[in-house]
Amino acid sequence: MLLRSLQHQINSFDRNLRTRSLGLIVCLFLVVLILEFTTPVEYVFGYLYTGPILLTTSHLGRAATVYATLLSVFLTILNLWFPVEETIEPSIVASRCIAAMALIVTGILSDRNRCYQQAIAQQQAKLQAQAQLIQVREDFASTLTHDLKTPMLGAIETLKAFEQGKFGTVTPTHQKVLATMIRSHLSTLQLVETLLDVYRNDIEGLKLQLVPVDLVTIAEETIATLTDLALSRQVCINLSFGESEFRRSLWVNGDPLQLQRVFANLITNGIHHSLRGGKVEVILQSQSDYHIVKVLDNGLGITPEELPHLFKRFYQGHGDRQVKGSGLGLYLTRQIIAAHGGTIWAENRSVGNPMQTSSGGLFAFRLPTLPFQPLEKA
Repeated sequence: MLLRSLQHQINSFDRNLRTRSLGLIVCLFLVVLILEFTTPVEYVFGYLYTGPILLTTSHLGRAATVYATLLSVFLTILNLWFPVEETIEPSIVASRCIAAMALIVTGILSDRNRCYQQAIAQQQAKLQAQAQLIQVREDFASTLTHDLKTPMLGAIETLKAFEQGKFGTVTPTHQKVLATMIRSHLSTLQLVETLLDVYRNDIEGLKLQLVPVDLVTIAEETIATLTDLALSRQVCINLSFGESEFRRSLWVNGDPLQLQRVFANLITNGIHHSLRGGKVEVILQSQSDYHIVKVLDNGLGITPEELPHLFKRFYQGHGDRQVKGSGLGLYLTRQIIAAHGGTIWAENRSVGNPMQTSSGGLFAFRLPTLPFQPLEKA
């Protein structure tokens, strides 16, 4: 009932506005008409019809604009013979024709401008609706992922208690099942946290706790945590320093936790895409202004169609190489590297024969070097 009343008020206001506009347009026509027909024919006041034409376009629509334009042209030309009965000079006829053409052009352009304004208004409404939809979706995803963490943590702790025998004797078979369930829950929890971080970073920006960080130390610690995963996939992880065989320190100004997530995402990605019995190579290189980290696998490589989209949110490739996942790991990795002022990229690697199409994928990033080298702890 309230909606009908509101709609009725809007329609009533619109009718009143159109009525007032129509009255103003008629008054303007009468004023110009009086000026035209009470002055000598040499004086062309027909240009003043542009005012009512523009008002008609704004308030009464396309059909009314056509009628107003035709009426203006007719009255402008009619003033050549009525009420004057004297001989008309060609120059006067030319002036009236020019005025008539100007009125026609005014009608056409004003109608076109009205169409443009309507199109712009519709596009703005669509953009606003899309922005509101995106905001609602992101708020929903952020709230959902945040609320999911608590029950999942509770489930993980409960399964660990079962695994430790706190609720009774646990057989070796039960131990394997519980271990599998715990790993599954931890993977889901990691996915939820990644999703939450992605949305938080998009909305608030990634907040870093910057300190001097040694990329070599982070790489070694990350590899140690991923050893079990690599063994389960029968993949070897190798850490090297490019052309040099000696361990060195690669210091950057970074957030240790976030950079560890970068290493974990890229190395895990390499493990999943390597062939059984294959190898993931982590290569650390140092340049004068930046350090480079490369993670290479010996999988099937990356298709040209996938390369431009690998670091997009929720992107999942369609090639044989792509392991199905959330499509968030590489997107989050790019967010972290960009926040550190670095760059990240992916390409195919080739081994041996230069004509070989691919022998795996290569993911790499580079970060600016730290201007000074912190003292090594004894």
